[in-house]
Amino acid sequence: MFKPKRVFFELDALDYPSGKQLFDYFSKKDVELLTLKTHNRVTGIPGSTPQEAYLEGKKTLVVGVRKTLNFASCKPSAHYQLPLVTSCMGKCQYCYLNTQLGKKPYIRIYVNIKEILNKTTKLIKERQPEVTVFEGAATSDPIPVEPLTGTLAETIKYFANQSLGRFRFVTKFTDVDSLLNIKHGDHTTIRFSINSAPIIKTFEQGTPRLPARIKAAKKIDEAGYPLGFIIAPVFIYKDWEKDYHDMLKELAKAVNLDPNKPPRFEVISHRYTLRAKSTILDIFPDTKIPMKEEDRQFKYGQFGYGKYVYPNEKRKQIKGFFTKEIPELFPNASIDYII
Repeated sequence: MFKPKRVFFELDALDYPSGKQLFDYFSKKDVELLTLKTHNRVTGIPGSTPQEAYLEGKKTLVVGVRKTLNFASCKPSAHYQLPLVTSCMGKCQYCYLNTQLGKKPYIRIYVNIKEILNKTTKLIKERQPEVTVFEGAATSDPIPVEPLTGTLAETIKYFANQSLGRFRFVTKFTDVDSLLNIKHGDHTTIRFSINSAPIIKTFEQGTPRLPARIKAAKKIDEAGYPLGFIIAPVFIYKDWEKDYHDMLKELAKAVNLDPNKPPRFEVISHRYTLRAKSTILDIFPDTKIPMKEEDRQFKYGQFGYGKYVYPNEKRKQIKGFFTKEIPELFPNASIDYII
């Protein structure tokens, strides 16, 4: 559970019942409590160096109202992003959000969930009779703030009653107990972001280790949710194949997967932009993330900007490895994509 050092409340958020409840809750806690007119001008987060600004941002919560209800596209995993939370308390060195959320990446939650879900209903109706899929973790990890908001629970209940709507989100965190007894109607897929033990230890600060994530995934599986796993970002390093094999083997041993609900896998190899590299080096000057342009291939992405990806031969190695390993350990599983 996220325990902020300071909490900002947009004044409009106090007009909503959940906003008032959160204000009362934090008023009784040992946190710095502030108000602001709009989240576009969040001042008062300390930090004179890039590292200090980043760390203080990660300790800051903003409680606000989501006023922009234009849901962004979310290819290839869904049709739309579902904006429930912004940012994440994890401190993963490679995270692409480091380049999108400013120098002080505070966590923002929204109290107008009913308005957000009303917009979701409109989008589902626009695409009927096709099924519309929404991604709830495109710009965040919603699990750490769920004990504060209950937003995921409300969203899961909403989608359980949507014959043409599906919800999915991904997490590295393990506070899932409040979701286990919800009637989800098989309409919500919960995915866990996993990686080899050395990568988690080296690059994914502030997140649970692999055994804890697998334990949480087992709970979700036993609660009957459709289950998925994102293996990302995949790095090639000495003994990488052994480490990723051990990761998959540990997962297969722990999770008794329902053969009628085979898990889905998404595999994403490491890539970076020059902007991301610059930001990462500002925040983590001693990082060991391999980011030498001469070792990579430049490739334009779907949003028009270029990334440095592994060369074709190495990406073929990654694809060949997971195409072989996943079916062997998870016979009923499907692989959505390997990129």
